[in-house]
Amino acid sequence: MADPIRVLLADDHTIFRAGLRALLELEDGVEVVGEAATGDEATEGARELRPDVVVMDLSMPGGSGLEATRRIAALELGVNVLVLTVHAEEEYLVPVVDAGGSGYLTKASADRDLMEAIRTVARGEVYLPARATTLLLKQYRTSEESDGEGGGLRELSSREREVLALTAEGFSSSEIGKKLFISPKTVDTYRSRIMQKLGLNHRSELVRFALKVGLLRDV
Repeated sequence: MADPIRVLLADDHTIFRAGLRALLELEDGVEVVGEAATGDEATEGARELRPDVVVMDLSMPGGSGLEATRRIAALELGVNVLVLTVHAEEEYLVPVVDAGGSGYLTKASADRDLMEAIRTVARGEVYLPARATTLLLKQYRTSEESDGEGGGLRELSSREREVLALTAEGFSSSEIGKKLFISPKTVDTYRSRIMQKLGLNHRSELVRFALKVGLLRDV
C-alpha cells in the first residue's frame, strides 16, 4: 500500500479544525499529523512534521496564512500548501500563487472538492478553481513582462512550452500525457527540465511564469 498523505491543518477556529480532522479521518490514505492555530505555528509545524500538505486558512493571528505560505515555500522542504479560505478567488488567488501556494479552495466548496484538492497538491501538482485561469490572466495581462522572463521562455523547446502551458491551465501529468500522446513520467521529466532551465523551485511558480509571459494566450 502507498504511504498515506500526511496533512497539517492550519486554522484558528478550533471547531472548524475538528470538523476537518473528522472528515479527513474518514478517508483512506490520509493521515492528519498535526494542527496549528496561527501562521507561526503552521510554519513551525511544516518545518518539524514535514507533512505532504498543509491545509492553510488565510486569516489567522500570529502571522497570516499568506505569510506562512510564503515562509513554508521558502523552506524548500517539499511541503505543499493548499489554501482553504472563506475569501473569494478575486481577493487572494494571485497573492497565494505569488507566495508559492500549490492550491486554492474556498470553504464553501470544501465538502465537495477538498479531497481532490489535497490529493492533487500532494502529487506536487497545482489545484486551482475552474475559473482561476481567467482570473489570473486578467491580473497578469496588466503586469509588466520583464526581459528576464521573456529570455527564459526562449530557452524552452516547443514541447516544453506545451507542457508549461497545460500545467498553468491546471491539467495533471496524466491529462497532459494524454493530450500530447506521451507518458505521465515523460511529462514529469519535461516539467523538471523546465524548472531547471527557468531556475524555479516550485510548480506553482510555473503557473505564475506562464501567465506573466502570456504563454496561455498562444495556446
